[in-house]
Amino acid sequence: MEGLYQAAYDGEPCVQVLRGTLPSLKDVVCRNRVALGVAPVVDVRRPRLTVIAAIDNLVKGAAGQAVQNMNVMLGFAETTGLSC
Repeated sequence: MEGLYQAAYDGEPCVQVLRGTLPSLKDVVCRNRVALGVAPVVDVRRPRLTVIAAIDNLVKGAAGQAVQNMNVMLGFAETTGLSC
């Protein structure tokens, strides 16, 4: 399951797809990163997934996103001035 998300976000410096575990605050604190976790839902008729995303909204919130967008618009590396 994680392979689909890993392939979709491969090369994205501020996205981390966790394998075999769901994200928690320790995965994102003080970082401009989103951590994704995927888990199958068991005992249901139709196959379903639970997808959990965790961010540190003080860093990845509006200010961190603004810096990331400015870097892209000005042609800088996306992570300049940020720690992903």
